[in-house]
Amino acid sequence: MTTDKIIIKNAFLITFLIGGFFLLCKLVGLEENPYLRFLNLAFVLFGIYLAIKESVYKNNETKYTTNLGIGIRTSVIAVILSIIGVVIYVQFINPDFLTVMNNSFLIGGNLTLPEVVITLLIEGMASSFIGSFIIMQFYKNHDKENLNK
Repeated sequence: MTTDKIIIKNAFLITFLIGGFFLLCKLVGLEENPYLRFLNLAFVLFGIYLAIKESVYKNNETKYTTNLGIGIRTSVIAVILSIIGVVIYVQFINPDFLTVMNNSFLIGGNLTLPEVVITLLIEGMASSFIGSFIIMQFYKNHDKENLNK
């Protein structure tokens, strides 16, 4: 499978997991709980892990920097897609959700939608880079000799 397909497939997986989790929280009335946003990081880490694992086992790619780049690009695309989802949700479905986000300790303040987008982008990029480095700790010394067996 090509690297681009691995990245796109796992970026969409992360986006759907985050979106699905948000919708589930909304259905059970927990969308205002800011602590549940920490689970988004678990979805990002899971998607990064799957992308790097697929690169290692299906493409036999063992270069640290290549797989680190795959992890970062996967999560960056997922973050951008998720932010687009938030913007669509706030603009067209529930404009009051911006108030909920402003009242959370994670955003805090009286931010406009563009300011919230920038905040989410910075937060998402940080988790993308850190998450990719965390996952690569497992794969950096991976058994390269046994990949082709």
